Amino acid sequence: MSFLLRVELPDVPGSLGRVASAIGMAGGDIEAIEIVEKRSDGVAVDDVLLDVPSGVMPDTVVSACNGVDGVRVVWVSRYAAGGNLFMDLEAVEELTVSPSQALDKLVDLLPVTFRADWAARVHRADGVVYATGASPSDLSFVEIVRAKRIELPGDELNMVVAAHLDGNQTVLVGRRGGPDFVDSEVARVGHLTGLAASIYRADPSAEF
Repeated sequence: MSFLLRVELPDVPGSLGRVASAIGMAGGDIEAIEIVEKRSDGVAVDDVLLDVPSGVMPDTVVSACNGVDGVRVVWVSRYAAGGNLFMDLEAVEELTVSPSQALDKLVDLLPVTFRADWAARVHRADGVVYATGASPSDLSFVEIVRAKRIELPGDELNMVVAAHLDGNQTVLVGRRGGPDFVDSEVARVGHLTGLAASIYRADPSAEF
């Protein structure tokens, strides 16, 4: 069974190797690692995709990681997509396949690319115009200039980033229960949204 761990660890040589050894000793098998962020305080944030064989409890792997000096597991969940982490460049390739569908395709890709639960495109006048199945139904347009973390009114469960698509549309992507989006992820959401808008505009039939 595939799980995704987000871990904080010292940004020094050997830290990731110690985490990998701890995961192996606990019975986990690492399939992929993605660097999420390197912070100014000397801490790195990594996503670790791993396979946990039947009979091995994920909590055992988490405890093993937390037992490594300076390491903290921020979040763990099943990773239904399995296989490989979906990288930004792969998302861009998908967006360029059909420029006329780039805006909706962006919404489909954001949850996979950022290991989130849902995404939606919201119009100023028309409300939600396209969303993934798990998206909240009462989302509203957000007036922003650049991508940022936001709070949904009366909702403490969803961690959400909003990105500017054009003057009348925003894109929202959310995780239920965390972890919160780090600064580098917020920037990436904004970057991918801007690329999707540019790809869409390149289509002669495009209308915002």
